This record gives sequence, C-alpha cells and structure tokens, in this order.
Amino acid sequence: MRCDDGYYYVVKFRNNPQHQRVLANELFATTLADYIGLPVPAATVVEVSDWLVTHTPELTFLLGSHDIACEPGLQFGSRYAVNPAEGHVLDYLPPEALVRVRNLDTFAGILALDKWTCNADGRQAAFWRKPREKKYSASFIDQGYCFNAGEWTFPDFPLRGVFPSNEVYAGVTGWNSFEPWLTRIEELKDERAWEAASQIPPEWYGGAWDDLQQLVESLLRRRQLVRDLILSFRNSPRRPFPEWAEAA
Repeated sequence: MRCDDGYYYVVKFRNNPQHQRVLANELFATTLADYIGLPVPAATVVEVSDWLVTHTPELTFLLGSHDIACEPGLQFGSRYAVNPAEGHVLDYLPPEALVRVRNLDTFAGILALDKWTCNADGRQAAFWRKPREKKYSASFIDQGYCFNAGEWTFPDFPLRGVFPSNEVYAGVTGWNSFEPWLTRIEELKDERAWEAASQIPPEWYGGAWDDLQQLVESLLRRRQLVRDLILSFRNSPRRPFPEWAEAA
C-alpha cells in the first residue's frame, strides 16, 4: 500500500488469520532489531480508513471458501525494501547466489535476535538492489512469529528462527562474528525495551497490559541466554558453522 508519506508498505491487518498479536510482534521485534543495528525495514503504524476498505475489493482475506473484509483502523506497516520504481526485490536467492549479498554477515546478527525473541518461524529476508548495482542487500522481514506468535511464550528449539541455507553462515568463525549485535542485545538497557513496547497500539494485544508486561520482563531476563541458544544451534545435526573452530 502507498501511504500518505509517499512510501510503499506491506501492511498486515489486525483481523489476519494468524493472530492479532502478530502485529504487536512485528512492531516490537523490528524496533528491537533496529535498536541493535540490524537491516530491517522501517516499521510504523498505518491507519486504514473504513472508506478505503469499502472501496477496495482487494482488501479481503480468503479463508477457506469465504471472503472476509479487512478491518479498518490501525494496522502494521513494513516499508517496502526499495521503491518499486527504483529497484526490485526478491524473496529468494539460490544458495550459490548468496555470495552476491553485500551484508551477508548480518545473518549472524539476526540469528542472535531470533534466538533472543524465540522466533517460531524460519528466518525470512528480502533481497533488493537498484538497477546499476551488482550486489543485493538483505533486509530482514516478517517478525510476526517472534515470541512464539500469539502465545507470547519462549519454547526454545535449536532449529527455530534460522535461515534455510547454511551458506549465509559460512563466514561465522566464532563469537566475534556475532558482534556488535550480540553484545548490544546483552547490554540493551531495560528502558529501551519498555520504550519499544510502549509504541504498540493496545488493540493489537487486546489491551492486556499485564501480558505485555510479562512479555517484556521475560525478554529482558533472556538477554543472558542468547549465547547458549546459539550454541544449541551450532551443535545441532545441521552443523551450520563449519568454519567455527573448536577453540573459538
């Protein structure tokens, strides 16, 4: 959708078939990722009017055999990685083409964030470039299943929140490969997390402030667990970090 600031956004609606909390998750986790310096799209709250929904037949969900109209009101917006008139975006690159991604090292940083926030989905990225550029840039999208989607719990498993191809982790040689993002997570000030949470519209979590407070408190306690969670992935049968020496 093109919004009144002139930018294009991918917009998730509150009555989506997943859960209304995925909007809260998107805004909260994307803001945290931005705080620690990861390449994520600008995230914002988009107000969609009743008039626009009524006059736009495409604003519907197909659920089974039923068309369900999108609800008007405050929705989540993720800015398109690049203006469609100025470049193009891919949601997939074959493994052999990943060497053409200029910021491939940031996949280690988003792994740390996904382990911290217990992303229950596989890691997704958008790869974009402008016409004269030879290399792509990765932008990390779709944080809706962080915090275990609508559950707001933290059932950790080694292969959750990871990218499908090991090639993005080929440059990981030890803990230094996760910097500066890992240390920024571990040293993130409490007030920064509360600040990010305070930006979430209450209707995205049913006004259940106690649940949001518990989520933030749990997340702050988990800052010191991230290294152990990364090690669990490292030691999994997938063996994602072949260049990480045992002494590292």
